[in-house]
Amino acid sequence: MKNSRIIAARMITPPDHEDLPLPVAWDQAQPVVFCSDWRGENADPQRETEARLLWSSDHLYLRFRCRYREIYVNERPGGRCDQLWLKDVAEIFIQRGTDPLRHYREFEISPNGDWLDLDIDAGQKSFIMCDLKSRVVLDGEKWVAEMAIPMDCFTPEFNSNEIWRMNLFRIEGHEPNRFYSAWRPTYTPHPNFHVPEQFGELLFASSLG
Repeated sequence: MKNSRIIAARMITPPDHEDLPLPVAWDQAQPVVFCSDWRGENADPQRETEARLLWSSDHLYLRFRCRYREIYVNERPGGRCDQLWLKDVAEIFIQRGTDPLRHYREFEISPNGDWLDLDIDAGQKSFIMCDLKSRVVLDGEKWVAEMAIPMDCFTPEFNSNEIWRMNLFRIEGHEPNRFYSAWRPTYTPHPNFHVPEQFGELLFASSLG
């Protein structure tokens, strides 16, 4: 199915002094781009999101490049922040291949550096308390966010041959004109990202060949 698979490239260069990928490392990763809403409609190129994923045996790395019309964030220092989804965020929902359908992890990051790590199990949420590294840069008409998520936040024993499942999302703006976009549409009547039936596949590859 079109737009149903993302390939995370293996990171072959060491991380930088902040334990995040060097700029050249992201060139290995396949870009995934979306700008339509959660129903796959109303495309808005000015709110386009590009995501790339890298992996090592110790970390999953994710970069969002987010074009925007406005910035709506908390006025506080960057760090873990509950209910971050009430402001602007980019999000990844991710599920190991062995997880039950209703059990997955949710990671969010905002334009001001706030972030959130949640374990979602049958609709119940709890903090994962990851030792997550992040960096956000506002660059002209876009903001760029990077995260390094330890593999032990997902599994005690990572297997790169396993196929995981995931989806990517973005929220921007104030109600009633808030924009909810998705890589894999959820097709719900009202904005709802918690639809694991619509997750795509995440593969871990040494190269894109």
